[in-house]
Amino acid sequence: VQLQASGGGLVQAGGPLRLSCALSGHTSGGYAMGWFRQAPGRERESVAAINWSGSSTWYSDSVAGRYTISRDNAKNTVALQMNNLKLEETAVYYCAAVQSSADPYTCGGYGCYGVGAMEYWGKGTQVTVSS
Repeated sequence: VQLQASGGGLVQAGGPLRLSCALSGHTSGGYAMGWFRQAPGRERESVAAINWSGSSTWYSDSVAGRYTISRDNAKNTVALQMNNLKLEETAVYYCAAVQSSADPYTCGGYGCYGVGAMEYWGKGTQVTVSS
């Protein structure tokens, strides 16, 4: 499975940005997806996760209510709509995949869909939030 994140860029604080992740290769195996970010000097952190069908999602407390993760399995894409962006959310954003049927809502983004649980990673896309 190969992943390619795109959509990053420069955005003003309070503005929106939409990231996209394209999956290719052997994608029929029921892959759950996650978005992560890593700011300079900080560890990579979980942001959002979605199960294979798109019926269940999870968000970190810091982004809940502002971010929306979604997927289109017909197009093999996963999106992250980010609204009301904050300066401190400047980071490289990564998408990742894991072959799992765990429910993100109940399992959370730090266990089943944490950094260490993901099997495949795309190259990140830079998001810079300016004042």
